[in-house]
This record gives sequence, structure tokens and C-alpha cells, in this order.
Amino acid sequence: MKNVGMKPDTLRSAHAAARFYAPADCLERIAARDTEKGDPQASARIAGILAAKRTDELLPLCHPLPIHAAEVHFSIEADHVAIEAEVHTIGPTGVEMEALTAASMAALTLYDMLKPYAEPEALSIGNTHLLDKTGGKSHYSRRLEAPLAATVVMVSDPVFDGHKPDTAGRQVADGLIGAGFDPVDYRLLGDDPQAVGETVDAAVAAHTPLIVTVGGTGIGPKDKVVETVEPKLTTPMPGLMETARAFGQKRSPYAVLSRGVSGFIGNSLVLTFPGSRTGSEETLAALLPSIVHILEIHQRFASGR
Repeated sequence: MKNVGMKPDTLRSAHAAARFYAPADCLERIAARDTEKGDPQASARIAGILAAKRTDELLPLCHPLPIHAAEVHFSIEADHVAIEAEVHTIGPTGVEMEALTAASMAALTLYDMLKPYAEPEALSIGNTHLLDKTGGKSHYSRRLEAPLAATVVMVSDPVFDGHKPDTAGRQVADGLIGAGFDPVDYRLLGDDPQAVGETVDAAVAAHTPLIVTVGGTGIGPKDKVVETVEPKLTTPMPGLMETARAFGQKRSPYAVLSRGVSGFIGNSLVLTFPGSRTGSEETLAALLPSIVHILEIHQRFASGR
């Protein structure tokens, strides 16, 4: 079963379709809502909705999801019933399978209710397919359309002195490369506010679109990155780090310890990530779609498009 624990929740929807083929007299019964078992459209609708809500029990590798809305619609055509199912959730993975299962179960229910009125070979189900889906990576891109430069600054005395490997800053740099940032300039500094400030200023002066510091956002006596970066912000964007902390708190109560800040310094987006490997990984996972979106919008403004 795929691990979706590092994927942010988003509003997701999916629409799927299926067709139930039957003779004309069966289609008339469906239109009239008249079979010996009752109203076929009403029964198939409820069956489809229930199937959407219980898809994880039917398909072994599907994740259980909160289904916020589900509906099934029917259109009676010349030789078939066109079935469409729509499903909506807020979660870390999509609801394509829930929509497909809903459409399929609705078709099966029509088959069951109409089988007394036709020979087996006269009834069939087909053309089950996904119509569309929204949300997640297909809607909120995690990769740049065109490369942009980034600077990653790891701030840690133990790492700078060689007493500890850098598993956080390098991970962030690799994540940005995977998202299409190029070149990615990696810097390693000790807990020196002056050096941090000068490095950030140099990256801003070089018109670097994205600057990420890693470390120095906690409550230790040497954690001064926030105090160094925050006065420089010309356009604070507190929602970014608020989102990262909220994402982290669902995975560890210690996420509240990060005092990270974010915003633009001139034309550079600056983010201050926590220094732990887990904290930096969670922060990038939570913010990457927003980072991509913000920078692409900003680039359009800068180019006058």
C-alpha cells in the first residue's frame, strides 16, 4: 500500500462513467422506475454512493478516505443507460477509484434489477472509464514549468564543524532539484547571524528567485536565523510557515518549536526551514506546490505577462 503520509490534504474530485446496455423494454422500465424489485434508478444511485464510501473495503490497495460528497446520475439513451458518478474528498490521495467503483456498482445494480426481463446475452455493462479528476499533483503542480535558480543555506555549527553530517540541507536541495530548480546553490554556514545575513543579502543581490535557510529556527541560544531574516522581509508571507507548522503538527507535536518565517526580500522568496531532516522534509512537502505557484506568478508579474 502506497505511503501517502507526506502528501498534503487538498480538495479532490473525480468523475467516472459506465454504460448499461439493455433492450428497449428494459430501458422503458428504468425510465418508468418500475421493476418487481422497485425503482431501479433509486436503487442504483444508493448502491453507487455506498460503493464510493466503501471502496477501500473492496479494492485491497485503496486508502480509506472521508467522502464529503458522492452522486450518481443516469441518462437513458437509445440502447443503453449512461451512468456518471462524481465523488469529492479532502485528503492526501485522489478519488478516481471511488468514482469508478460507484459507476460500476450502479451499473451492476441495474443489471440485477433488469435481469428478470431479458435474456442474459441481451444485457451487458461496458465503457467504464474516468472522465476527469482535480486536486493533488494533477491540479497543484509540484514542478516548475521552467527552471529557476535557488540557494539553500544550511545553518548549523555541528554540521559546519564536521561533527555531524548534513541530512537536512542536502535533502532540501535535492528536493528542489527534483522540482525543476536549476541551478541550486548549496551553502554551509555555522550559527553566525552575520554570515547568514550576508549570504542571504548576496543571494538577493544576485536576483535569486528562491532562498531557503535550513536550521536556526528553534529555541536554542544560537538559533538566530529568524532574528536575522525577519527584519529583512519586505513582503512577509506568514501563511507559508503557518501551513508548514500545521502540516508538521499532524505528524509530530514538536513541529510547534519551529519559529520559521517567510516572505519576499525584494524579488526573492525567502523561507526558513527547521534544521532536522524530518522537519525540513515535512516543510518542503507541505509548501512545494505553493512555492512553485508563487514563483511562477511572480515571474509573470516581473516579465509583464
